[in-house]
Amino acid sequence: VQLQASGGGLVQAGGSLRLSCAASGRTLSNYVMTWFRQAPGKEREFVAASRQRGSSAHYADSVKGRFTISRDNAKNTVYLQMNSLTPEDTAVYFCAAGQGVILSATRSPDSYHYWGQGTLVTVSS
Repeated sequence: VQLQASGGGLVQAGGSLRLSCAASGRTLSNYVMTWFRQAPGKEREFVAASRQRGSSAHYADSVKGRFTISRDNAKNTVYLQMNSLTPEDTAVYFCAAGQGVILSATRSPDSYHYWGQGTLVTVSS
């Protein structure tokens, strides 16, 4: 699976962005698709996940109610709609795909074999 993340950019606090993660090589419906982010000097952290075939969605507490993960199976693409952005959301955002990821391991980067290249989101105050 090859993943291509896009949609990052510079936005003012309170604004919105939509990130996209387009996949090639395999159909995403059988994969757990997840967004992580990494801010400068910090570890990579879980943001949101969509379980296989979109059966359920999971969010970090810091983004719950503001971010929404979704899939478009026809386009083999996963999205992250980000609203009410704050400077604390500034980071490089990565999409990842994994098979056989058990529910309890959804939030661990070690569970994913395939990664996109990252897209930078900068939120100004």
